[in-house]
Amino acid sequence: MPKLTLNQAPLLDLQLPGIAHVQSGKVREIFDLGNAYLFVATDRISAFDCVMPNGIPGKGSVLTQISHFWFDQMASLVPNHRITRADTPLPAILDPWSSQLEGRSMVVRKAEPLAIECVVRGYLAGSGWKEYQLHQTVCGLNLPEGLTESSKLPEPIFTPATKATTGHDENISFDQAAGLIGKRTAETVKKLSIEIYRRASDYALTKGIIIADTKFEFGYLDGELLLIDEVLTPDSSRFWPAANYQPGQSQASFDKQFVRDYLEKLDWNKTPPAPVLPTHIVDKTTDKYLQAFGQITGWNR
Repeated sequence: MPKLTLNQAPLLDLQLPGIAHVQSGKVREIFDLGNAYLFVATDRISAFDCVMPNGIPGKGSVLTQISHFWFDQMASLVPNHRITRADTPLPAILDPWSSQLEGRSMVVRKAEPLAIECVVRGYLAGSGWKEYQLHQTVCGLNLPEGLTESSKLPEPIFTPATKATTGHDENISFDQAAGLIGKRTAETVKKLSIEIYRRASDYALTKGIIIADTKFEFGYLDGELLLIDEVLTPDSSRFWPAANYQPGQSQASFDKQFVRDYLEKLDWNKTPPAPVLPTHIVDKTTDKYLQAFGQITGWNR
């Protein structure tokens, strides 16, 4: 069963003395174990490129465990970077920090990430909806007339993006992506991304969840292309409850859009320092993450 760490204070910062720290992301901490990396998903939550001062209890566990679930589901389609699985003990060297790391950590192979995010959209939302209203396109791809906000697209589309170290990722064309990673690799990840999305969205729909869009990362190790990072989580995807789906409007969401909607109502200029999230927003967001996780994996509290 998934190891969710729910009954403790949110993990916002992590230091492992004696273990080399490689990188801090908005959510994830990466450490060097010599022949592998340790990925740790904290409980931090970001919105509008700002990390909130307080976190969402259990969020890091949800991100890690749902990634494990999807890595297992897609293993027959594409290899991934995992060394440890959901039920694999972490290396003994990490025992002093087991209470902090359990459930939210993953030991992975040292793949070299591609320079693009592999985004797949099955529905018209977010920046895609904004572009469609102006040009009837998404990332330069022509779409049919008459689509509305949240419309299901005729077919899933591949809309790559750059990886921004600061600020927002930027949508790019397929040709631009090919220029960054090579045409053959771009064709391969396009095909894989769409197929992973199709399989995942078909499965999720049987569990009452629409995956509107998502993003994947791939990397190379010894010439082998691997699926890496997190996969089909509420942070990397738009999850909508299927029972409430109505095209022509924005949708209720299982992801952090709930936090964004709250922040939009504040007198805040979307620059640091970010405001503290009130308890009711934290609790509701926790519930949304756990509900999505439970519906997809079958986990019960």
